Amino acid sequence: MTDQAGVWELRLGVYATHAQAEQIKEQITRLLCPDPEHAPPCPIPWSALLLHESDLEDADTYPELVEQARIERRQRGG
Repeated sequence: MTDQAGVWELRLGVYATHAQAEQIKEQITRLLCPDPEHAPPCPIPWSALLLHESDLEDADTYPELVEQARIERRQRGG
């Protein structure tokens, strides 16, 4: 491992409604770029993407989270 910068992917799985997921994405965006009005380019290059579980390439990406979501749905009668 070197101290040289490179591209990293940080994955976050969350059980939420679409609106809640958008809000979380917005909060993470503000952590990465607290001044959205700055002149481009951003001092820290970054990108964010919001995917629904049906859009994931690997259906088993978040097995524990999927199981937890099933339990939550059952407990709520959904």
